[in-house]
Amino acid sequence: MNLKEQSPLQRCMSNLRKYKMLYFISLPGIIYFIVFKYLPLLGSVMAFQNYNIFKGFSGSPWAGLDHFKRMFTYPEFLRILGNTVLIGLYDLLLAFPVPIIIALLLNEVRKGIYKRVLQTVVYLPHFLSWVIIGGIMIGILSPTTGIINQILNTFGLKSIYFLGEDSYIRSILVGTGIWKDSGWGTIVYLAALASVNPELYEAARIDGASRWKQTIKITIPVILPTITIMFLLHIGNFLDFGFERVFVFVNALNESKGDILDTYIYRVGLIDQQYSYTTAIGLFKSVVGLLLIMLGNTLSKKTSGEGLY
Repeated sequence: MNLKEQSPLQRCMSNLRKYKMLYFISLPGIIYFIVFKYLPLLGSVMAFQNYNIFKGFSGSPWAGLDHFKRMFTYPEFLRILGNTVLIGLYDLLLAFPVPIIIALLLNEVRKGIYKRVLQTVVYLPHFLSWVIIGGIMIGILSPTTGIINQILNTFGLKSIYFLGEDSYIRSILVGTGIWKDSGWGTIVYLAALASVNPELYEAARIDGASRWKQTIKITIPVILPTITIMFLLHIGNFLDFGFERVFVFVNALNESKGDILDTYIYRVGLIDQQYSYTTAIGLFKSVVGLLLIMLGNTLSKKTSGEGLY
């Protein structure tokens, strides 16, 4: 029977038989996503219930949209949502371009040994947990023994209690994130740079183009599709700034500007046991992320022709 004459079910079974080893190899990944990604989605029903841990999903009374109404009428939630959006914007504007810049700079290093050493140095912080990063930064920013305040004291300036004032917490959160993860983020861009045809650079040099012109006219346009994909993935996690990243730095003195949705969910959901309310917040975050990806993908397809789908 011709392939075009087969029904969709027949074509599916034919592909399963033909590529059975590939499907078998991918089976652990498929099971992982089903168990840890798709099945937990059933728990989203808690957002529409007054969930009782002893009665379960079937015995808990329905609450409709009450928890969503509470979100947008509760002043504390609106303040924390504003913190999350502002920190997310800072991270998008300041942290997202850094791996691209580092990758472009590393691409210009011609000595192989220097390039490998620099790559190792910028990669290393990624393998440290946020607890260790937090301990390092708290030591550096200490008002008594921190190196930054010691430098300020050397110039006759007063010590600054960086973690005791809410005006510094957002800069600390974004800055430590850049230090920890920007080196790891260069891996994707370095892989994209490796695909650039060297003949393009050679032709540009013959035409008298400087290294800067080569970067602007050749390198960036070639890796632009990769930058677009990474940007769309980044905005999809716009409200997921990271619990550990904030929890190690936030305290009673700076939480007015450092408290975000993830730490609020931990405090209200796990400690105060308001499961339905925090499930509604989590569902809200997921919907916002989905809408941002769809909007960003549509704009990207219209402007550059590249997108996630």
